[in-house]
Amino acid sequence: MIRTILTLILCCFATLASAQEVDRSATGGAQTLEDIMARQRGEVIDDRFRSEDIGGNALSAPGLGPLGGASDPELWRALRYNKADISVSSGNDVAKVLVQDGGMAWYQFRQGPLATYGGWLLLGTIGALVLFYLLRGRIRMDEASTGRTVLRFAAIERFAHWLMAGSFVLLGLTGLLVLFGRMFIAPLVGKELNATLLVVSKVIHNNVAWAFMLGLLMTFVMWVRHNIPNRTDLVWFAQFGGIIGKKHPPAKKFNGGQKIIFWSVILLGGSISISGLSLLFPFEMPLFAKTFAVLNDLGIPGWFGMEALPTVLAPQEEMQLAQLWHAIVAFVLMAIIIAHIYIGSVGMEGAFDAMGTGEVDEAWAHQHHSIWLDEVKAKESAAPTGAAEHPAE
Repeated sequence: MIRTILTLILCCFATLASAQEVDRSATGGAQTLEDIMARQRGEVIDDRFRSEDIGGNALSAPGLGPLGGASDPELWRALRYNKADISVSSGNDVAKVLVQDGGMAWYQFRQGPLATYGGWLLLGTIGALVLFYLLRGRIRMDEASTGRTVLRFAAIERFAHWLMAGSFVLLGLTGLLVLFGRMFIAPLVGKELNATLLVVSKVIHNNVAWAFMLGLLMTFVMWVRHNIPNRTDLVWFAQFGGIIGKKHPPAKKFNGGQKIIFWSVILLGGSISISGLSLLFPFEMPLFAKTFAVLNDLGIPGWFGMEALPTVLAPQEEMQLAQLWHAIVAFVLMAIIIAHIYIGSVGMEGAFDAMGTGEVDEAWAHQHHSIWLDEVKAKESAAPTGAAEHPAE
């Protein structure tokens, strides 16, 4: 999955990745028919013959007229490739970019591969879970309930979980509305109603993002020590969490599968948060030029047969990349969370109680987290009499 994501993002923005050498001697270095046809087919071409042909100046070629060595076409190419020496009375580097055609590549990727593969990823995940449920059914408890409960998650832990979960659901839904609204919602309800939905979605998305980041931070601080990989995880994975074998493998407070969910949420959620902050504060947090420089130094583009990534980006290109990366990572995390929601609700008997009331039956705890239950019982045995058990209601 990570390799696929990297391939998509790198292939989209490495402008020279698939460029072919073209003989332009017949045109004196200008574009050829092959160049024109390649662009019409949507192929990437090596356009350095244009971006580097921006002429001279009046000092270097004073005899060529009032523009010196820079003709009108050369001047416009300099503007297009952000190489013209522009002076502005106010503003910053953003105001100096007069022509920036990267928006078309951003739009085409957003409407094409992003929407297509992202949509199918979510639908495919839901379909796979439905098929799994039909074949496997609900994971039932092996033993009858004991009537005795044990505290699995304290109130503050449940608050952090639901704060993060609820905000992520809102962020996911509003993000999907923004991406797919024009394609699917506007034809059904009209452009005006769709525009209203998009405005409301943007307001919700931009403000609920802070709740998600707070919940993410709280969850990390409270649970990171319980999610350090250990040898018991190998046993859990070897038995596919109890799908193979007659007994569920032993586990501590979090099993191997839950640890994958935890680190996916922390790493992907953290990446979404960083790119989201870049979008919330436009042009203030450029992320990709420096990141591409590091990737080039590590030789990562070469792993995919690509040339070096661009390390000089216009401010607008930084924002376009931030938006695409934000959406790509969000799609992956949404697919993971859909699977997590399934397991925590209809997929496993008794699982919802852990985040519902915070208490689970001892039989459930013994089946899924036997090592953790033994540790809890050992602490209860050492505690004062009368403060140990939580009778079931």
